[in-house]
Amino acid sequence: MPDHQQDVSPLLDVLDVRPAGSPGDAAADVFTGPNLPHWRQRLFGGQVLGQVAVAAGRTVAGDRELHSLHAYFLRPGDPAVPVAFAVERLRDGRSFSARRVQATQNGVPILSGIASFQTPAEGLDHAEPAPDVPDPEDVVSDYAVLDASDHPLARQMGRGRHVELRHVEPTLYAAPDPEHRARQSVWFRLDAPLPGDDLLQRSALAYASDLSILEPVLRRNGMAWATPGMSVASLDHAMWWHRPARADEWILYVAESPNASGARGLSTGRMYDRQRRLVATVAQEGMVRVPAR
Repeated sequence: MPDHQQDVSPLLDVLDVRPAGSPGDAAADVFTGPNLPHWRQRLFGGQVLGQVAVAAGRTVAGDRELHSLHAYFLRPGDPAVPVAFAVERLRDGRSFSARRVQATQNGVPILSGIASFQTPAEGLDHAEPAPDVPDPEDVVSDYAVLDASDHPLARQMGRGRHVELRHVEPTLYAAPDPEHRARQSVWFRLDAPLPGDDLLQRSALAYASDLSILEPVLRRNGMAWATPGMSVASLDHAMWWHRPARADEWILYVAESPNASGARGLSTGRMYDRQRRLVATVAQEGMVRVPAR
């Protein structure tokens, strides 16, 4: 199998948003960063989620960890236009800080989100156990699946995302899952080590959380990404970080879809590290429009 390890620095440059102004001026809490290209000629939602997380975190005391993010995707983003992230400082309490972030292009909002940060604390501790699935070394890489595919769209989908996926169940790039199951397990990790602090690692998990979260909706209904005439778009996204984890080490992403109706599909997901510790929980509803059957 070819070596697909890539330089992760483009992803780091995108996630590591920088202030648009100088400290003390009106733009001190406005950030910006470059965009990654996307196969659908629009901004990948996970990119904007990760950037929102970093922008919010850059206005919070360094001892507070990002523990939740709730966001609505309002408009498709244009990869050719820079995104501005305006952060509003909603509250700084004794233990928690809350920030609202508006992501805009050309003065028009494309995403609105609220992030919460907490000073580490002791308390109750339990977690849903990880399912019994093969280790990532025992699962075929999606890169190998895509290399063997003769479908042009399927081959294009896996490029430039800087994250390796390993689906335990059959992939959905070119063909549907014959079992029509509503759940799946996917191992993922960044293509190369990601330098940076805990905030960047959590933002990279947010970036990766949007890659496959809606697949259980497609899987349950016998659809593939290459289904002609199908249109899929994220509507809202919520994520909770429970324990520290690195996005450049293997993460098991277990997802299922409890419902699809009204041209929308809902998926929930849980992320486990290599030691099978629950590190994050995700929920997303997406628009899924399909051609008349």
